[in-house]
Amino acid sequence: MSENWSEEELRASVEAYVDMHRKEAKGEPFIKKNYYAQLSEKFGRTAKSYEYRMQNISYVYSLQGRRWVNGLKPARNVGANVIQVLERLISETEGQKLTASAEFAAVVEKLKKVTPKAPPVGNIKPANVQTTVTEYARDPAVVAWVLSEAEGICECCDNPAPFKREDGSPFLEVHHVLRLADGGEDTIKNAVALCPNCHRELHYGAEKRELVTRLRSKISRLRNGGR
Repeated sequence: MSENWSEEELRASVEAYVDMHRKEAKGEPFIKKNYYAQLSEKFGRTAKSYEYRMQNISYVYSLQGRRWVNGLKPARNVGANVIQVLERLISETEGQKLTASAEFAAVVEKLKKVTPKAPPVGNIKPANVQTTVTEYARDPAVVAWVLSEAEGICECCDNPAPFKREDGSPFLEVHHVLRLADGGEDTIKNAVALCPNCHRELHYGAEKRELVTRLRSKISRLRNGGR
């Protein structure tokens, strides 16, 4: 079997991953090995190859600040060109608009490992790129309730909001514990008020799963929220 993966094979892998991702979000049981076996039978690679490819897909999810399938720890050993294809296929499979955030983040991570000979020149006049993204209609009443309930204190770290807005109100951000893009509800049972640091950590932190578990055990409305 060729080392190069065809787009058909990558698409099938992404579709399998997205199906597992959706089932996990809904709390539905599934067996990862069954997905690998089906792909192996169809395309001729080993089941282990597909397990590792799934870990590459987890890496793309992590670069996007999203939660990846439990047990499929992100594997960074994947080229930027493959990341570009995987990100596009994820967007197509999920029915969302492509943002290319993972591709950009992967290039940044690669460049961080190389000591530059000189500072980059950058762009004096950056190009204007038109992009479209998928957004979800959010209930402002939910945001207002969660912020009022927090009373200016981050519900994750318990520290006061880092600064006040111009109107004097404390600045906190409302975060959906299970992302709307992953099937999460836009209700108070799935939303918390966070300082910017905790918000970013819940998206990109190495211990974001542990933080979610801690939030669910700490905040009663999340425990009553089911998933």
